[in-house]
Order: sequence, then C-alpha cells, then structure tokens
Amino acid sequence: MNIVFKAQRVFEPKRGAVPVFIVRGKAPGPRQALFTALAKDDQNHISLVAGDLLRSNDGDSRLVVLPSGGRAILLGFSADKPFRARDALRLVRRTVNMAKATDTPKIAVALTDFAAPKSTPAVAAESFALQAALANFDFISYKQPPKTGWHWVEEVTIIDPRAKMLEPTIGRGRIIGEETNNARALANTPGGDMTPALLAAAAESAGGRTGFAVTILDETEMKKIGMGAVLGVGRGSDEKPKFIVMEYRKGKKNEAPVVLVGKGVTFDTGGLNLKPSEHIYEMHMDMSGGAAVIHALAAAARLKLKKNIVGLVPAVENMPSGSSYHPGDLLKTLSGKTIEVLNTDAEGRIILADALTYAERYKPRLVIDVATLTGAATVALGQRASAIFATDKRTETALMASGERTGDYLWPLPLWEEYEEDVKGTFGDWANSGKTRYGGAINGAVFLWQFAKSYPWVHLDIAPRMTSIDGDFLAKGATGVGVPLLADFLARSR
Repeated sequence: MNIVFKAQRVFEPKRGAVPVFIVRGKAPGPRQALFTALAKDDQNHISLVAGDLLRSNDGDSRLVVLPSGGRAILLGFSADKPFRARDALRLVRRTVNMAKATDTPKIAVALTDFAAPKSTPAVAAESFALQAALANFDFISYKQPPKTGWHWVEEVTIIDPRAKMLEPTIGRGRIIGEETNNARALANTPGGDMTPALLAAAAESAGGRTGFAVTILDETEMKKIGMGAVLGVGRGSDEKPKFIVMEYRKGKKNEAPVVLVGKGVTFDTGGLNLKPSEHIYEMHMDMSGGAAVIHALAAAARLKLKKNIVGLVPAVENMPSGSSYHPGDLLKTLSGKTIEVLNTDAEGRIILADALTYAERYKPRLVIDVATLTGAATVALGQRASAIFATDKRTETALMASGERTGDYLWPLPLWEEYEEDVKGTFGDWANSGKTRYGGAINGAVFLWQFAKSYPWVHLDIAPRMTSIDGDFLAKGATGVGVPLLADFLARSR
C-alpha cells in the first residue's frame, strides 16, 4: 500500500506512468511537461477529449486510450467556481481513486495542478503526499484477495522543477498519511477483535515501532488510585478496562508537555440504556479518539518532533450485564467529584473525566481530548466537520488552521459557564446527561470542562467525522479523523 514518490524535472512516458491531466477552464497545453512529452497524435487526442470534458458536468473523469497505445487520465473541474484549498485536497483523493478504479498502478502528476491558491510549494507537496496516502487505503484485513489482486497506486511521479527540495515535505505528508491509515485500520477492527486489552497491545506495538514509552494500568492499579469513573463503566463487561499511558519526551527536560486524551470505548452497546438497532452498528469505532491519539504520537515520533507529548487512553467496553453500572448510580472519580449517572449510554464523558484528572499530574501546557462523544454534534454540524470547544482562542484558531491544511475540518461551539446549570447533579456533583434534549454536544463538553479547569483545554467531538461519506473519496469506514490535525498542530505549535 505504500506510495513511492519520485521527483523528476521532465516526464518520461516510456517509464510506464500514466499521466494525469486536470481539465479546469482549458485543455492541457504546451506549457505542461506532462503534455509536451507525448507524441503529437496523443496530444491531439487528449485535446479533443479535454474539450468534451469542458462541456460536461463538473467531476467527470475519463481514462483515455491514446493513439500510441498508452493511456492518460483526465479529471474535469468546473472553471465556473473558484479553486479552493479544500478542492485541492479532494482533487488529490479523486485522482488516486480514479487510478485505483482503472487498475493504474503508476501515475504521473504536475504538482502545480494540485496547489491551492496562495499555497507554498512545501505545503502543496506535503498535502499531496498526505491525501494520496489516505485515498490509497482500503480495509482488507478480513477479505480474501480477488483473482486479479488488489488495485493500489504503487508509484506517483511528481513533475516539478523544485521537487528535490520538496522531498522532505513529501516525506512528512507520507508519514502522517501512513499513521492515519494505521488509526483507520485500528478503528475498523470489529469489536470482537478489539477489546481494551487488545487496544492496549496496539498502543504498545505502536510505541515499540516508533519510539515512545507505554505503561498500562490494570483494574488493580486503577482501584488503588481511585479511578471510579473508568471502573464503573467497565464493570459490565467480561473484558476488563485498561488505562493506557504513552509518553514521548524529545523536548527540553523541564518543558511542560502537551497531553492528548482519547476516548477508547472498544464497543458501545449503550449499557443498560441499550442502543436501538439502527444506532449500534459501527460502535466498534467508538474508540476512534483513542486510535487517533495513539497514532498521533506515532506520527510525532516518526517526524522526530522536539516536543514533550503524553497520550492517555481510558479503554473500556460498555456492555449490559448483571454487573453493569445503572442509571442512578453515583460514581466517585479520580478528582473526588461524583458523577450522577442519568444515562449509561453517555459513558464516554465518564471515562474521560478520570483521564482529564490524571492529566493534571503532568502539569501540562495544554490538554486536547479527542472523542466520538455525541450524536448531537453530528446533528449540529452534519458529517463534514468536527466540533471544537476551547478555553483559549489562539489555540482554537491554530487547530482550525491545521484542520484546513489537512482536511480535518473543525467548527467552534460555545463553552460558556451558563451551560453548567444544565449538567449539575441532583444527588451527585455533576450529571452525565443534560436536563433537556437540546444542546447535547455542548452539555457533553461542559461536563468534561468540570474536570479540566486547571489547565488550557480543548475538546474535539469527532463523532461527525468518524466514518467517511460520499464525496470524501475515501474508503468506506473509519476516516482516521484527528491524526492529521494533531500531527500538523503538534509540528507547528511552540
């Protein structure tokens, strides 16, 4: 599944790479290295087909057989609308998807075709590598190979005179893409094969592979320190909870770390408040936040960032049984505050409460939690952006900028003290569900805020982007949301 990027100044069609032409407002012309390297008859044929594409609907794509016997891929993009940075990201994915669909293992592209307005060559190169890697992924672990084999893009030749100097940025994009795909594979793994213990093992494997330390707290150790929230949610399952601690320390010795916290519910039935059938499917992906944190650390290690970063993942399975926690239970958290359980299907915020308190021991300069927390975030935003809640505007702005660069889009929702009234408990300090059915995403964030008051904090509700949708040009299933965003932010933050 690896894409090999080669940088050349002149395209050599005899090497077997199929040239890709973006038809946007005009047909390919003599100024394009990909075009001028072709025979005259091939050029004329491409111009003819391109003219047809210009008159067709936006998004039309063609695999063209050339008079010489070679092939070319043409992708139409409407000239009637501006070409935005977001279009550039999707165009890369669309290109790779077209190559896969036409069994084209080697393609050649001009980097300038994919450069967003005002984008630097370095940003364009890194973005191309990242998006191409994301589009070249399919989850095939449980499938038998077809007789014709799997269709991957094995090699991309990038035609750009600055390509040599851009190779380091291409490498960065590829690393982030590979770790995002690793998170996707982890999140796609069925719940029967992804328990808290197996998620902990996956974290240990990632740490050993890339170079960060991993410590796993078991039930006994969690009881000793008073993690009543994690233990309460996990007690309904035969699969015992784990608390995953990951530490990457390549920054200055006394530098306060950034702490990443990921929700690790390896399967969420809703507990005794059992989910209806239409909402229980895909709940093996409720550990997508945990997967994102594990592989954001792996990306940081492979990028050799000079930072101190800690990752925390409370891992549980939320199951109904005779030992399950109940609506009405009062759970004592690591902080000493009690949680009044109104709904056992709002378990993610409960386990994150202990993790956010545990983060305090690192005296962090920033804590970011990543969680498929609420369906309400999807109701509010649809499936094209995650929700962001932040106590610091500058950090919020920086994260949103990282989202725009990587395609992990964010949109802010309010984090106001007035909302605290909605999650105050009657018999406990805080209730894990709001008093009305309104503002569910905000209620979840404000609840978490009660355990994150001692440091700068950001909550990312990634439920809207847990799975891909039509138009993403990504394989069905997990998107790896959070990994590109966090990797970019960590690389740029001071």
